[in-house]
Amino acid sequence: MNKRIWLSLAQMGGEEQRFIKEAFDTNWVVPLGPNVNGFEQDLKHYHALNKQEVVALSAGTAALHLGLIMLGVERDDEVICQSFTFSASANPITYQGAKPVFVDSEPDTWNMDPALLREAIEDRIQKTGRKPKAIIPVHLYGMPAKMDEIIAIAQEYEIPILEDAAEAIGSEYKGKKCGTLGVYGALSFNGNKMITTSGGGALICPNREAADRVTFYATQAREQAPHYQHEKIGYNYRLSNICAGIGRGQMQVLDEHIARRRTIHSLYSQGLGSISGIEVQQNPSTQFNSNFWLTTILIDPKQTGFDREQLRLRLEEGNIESRPLWKPMHLQPVFASCPYYGGSVSEELFERGLCLPSGSALSDDDIARVIEVIKSFTR
Repeated sequence: MNKRIWLSLAQMGGEEQRFIKEAFDTNWVVPLGPNVNGFEQDLKHYHALNKQEVVALSAGTAALHLGLIMLGVERDDEVICQSFTFSASANPITYQGAKPVFVDSEPDTWNMDPALLREAIEDRIQKTGRKPKAIIPVHLYGMPAKMDEIIAIAQEYEIPILEDAAEAIGSEYKGKKCGTLGVYGALSFNGNKMITTSGGGALICPNREAADRVTFYATQAREQAPHYQHEKIGYNYRLSNICAGIGRGQMQVLDEHIARRRTIHSLYSQGLGSISGIEVQQNPSTQFNSNFWLTTILIDPKQTGFDREQLRLRLEEGNIESRPLWKPMHLQPVFASCPYYGGSVSEELFERGLCLPSGSALSDDDIARVIEVIKSFTR
């Protein structure tokens, strides 16, 4: 049987071991140390931050959770969240005892629809007498959301934005890095992301004071005292110095990984472009510059003669991993009672969409094999 082609595996650059060895040699194996500091500075430099600061954390979910805490989200508040996303975008809202309010996508970027965002805000104010406490747009699969429109609405109603850029490190909207456009921005370094720290994440904060407060909450909210003094509920969310060492090595190859994913997207676009009924998602305009973390396609069964699930199973027969697009949060049983604003855009994307193997370690021959299996299904 042909070798397994995975959806998105991590790829080491070679320097990770040096930073890890340094951590062991100097006995810095705890959730602080030179690698943590260095990784935060690497991320700050990469995102061209000035006053904004970065705090390295144990996961992208932790970053979202702490971002909500910093924005003052509390029990019985409402937070507007993109419905078409992974559950980690919405779960932290419930950690705070707050309630997600889900908004459908627009068809260009597949991200939060600004018109529906406005509708949701106005309707929640009318129904509850209070405006939502925060807005979480997601840059899905690396594609930037329509941030100018989302930001304008957020500013009009004075509601802060917490960007979920977990899949979008290196993606740009109008020349600005995703994750730097909201009040806070969450990044992820999970094993399947553009770069990895095995697990891990980071929160981009508006200033040093905010970053220090995030660090405080991430280290069990220990007050300044010779004994253990706690006046707030804290969390064990800091990134270990060893994992940060992996991140420092990965930062050295981040641009290469992004370039390779974009090349893979181009190969798919060229190879599948002539197939009637298969559409490869593209940047809507030059304002959007996706990292194409995953190349995604939409399938029209009326034209292809097969649907998304049939193609996924055919690829699996060829020992190729693929995956349906995210099932929208408003369709998930755990969020069945949450308000939802929109139509069927995200539902149709889920029914028709498939993620193709896109890892930066994949060869041109690997991509050609995926394309050939898809083409063979259309004959």
